[in-house]
Amino acid sequence: MLTGEIRSQIDQIWKAFWSGGISNPLEVIEQITYLLFLKRLDEQEIAEELKANREKKPMQKRFFPDAPSPTFAVGSCR
Repeated sequence: MLTGEIRSQIDQIWKAFWSGGISNPLEVIEQITYLLFLKRLDEQEIAEELKANREKKPMQKRFFPDAPSPTFAVGSCR
């Protein structure tokens, strides 16, 4: 059941996509799916970084394994 708060959040998201030029509902769902997928990947990588730091072991990178590690601390961007 949609409460007033949830409906308001959905309306805000819809307006953000609409103002960005995406008005097709299927496209909106597709973009939200991509964003949720990327958010989950980011959460998993942060968890792996924290675990590697806790265990004092190097983290095996999934993406761009040859790229240098960032110079900022985990969580400093938030």
